[in-house]
Amino acid sequence: MLERGKEISMAEHENPKTHPTSNAVKDPDDWTTGDQPMTGAQASYLKTLSEEAHEEFDDELTKADASKKIDELQEKTGRGQ
Repeated sequence: MLERGKEISMAEHENPKTHPTSNAVKDPDDWTTGDQPMTGAQASYLKTLSEEAHEEFDDELTKADASKKIDELQEKTGRGQ
């Protein structure tokens, strides 16, 4: 790989996902579409996690709230490890 005339190895090249100013992982509260209804994939996974955690599934959550609940239930069920 070349960077401004010098060769660098892939190991020396910084991963953009780990850069402190990267938007690869955003807080759900900062999502521009966070107030929209959760996606089908979120609903499906959240329903599974809710059943495993013996908690009621809320099908009215927004994308952002569903993401937060998924994180919470992953911790509770051990799936987040």
